[in-house]
Amino acid sequence: MRKMMDDSIKRWTAKRKTALVIEIIQGKTTVSEASRSFDLTPSEIEGWVEDAKRGMENSLRANPLDIREQYEKQLRHLQEAYGEVMLELRARKKLQALLDAQDGN
Repeated sequence: MRKMMDDSIKRWTAKRKTALVIEIIQGKTTVSEASRSFDLTPSEIEGWVEDAKRGMENSLRANPLDIREQYEKQLRHLQEAYGEVMLELRARKKLQALLDAQDGN
């Protein structure tokens, strides 16, 4: 892959990302080495690896989900999680207000 890329890459195409992820999966490099070599954050590279794993898993399914369906499923999951967190936050604020009012009496 080093031959495909030089250290001054300005734009990371899907092809370049794929090559780097494959090198990481094959153990030819690590996330930290790639991070230092290409001036990328480890979390950015780890995100690419996770995306690749999800794509690989989907492509090996008997009935693969289309990309839009995958994103919609992920969006629904995130919206549900956000909703739960907001409910919990509101409940905590109400509880704190009640406790503060109780302390004031």
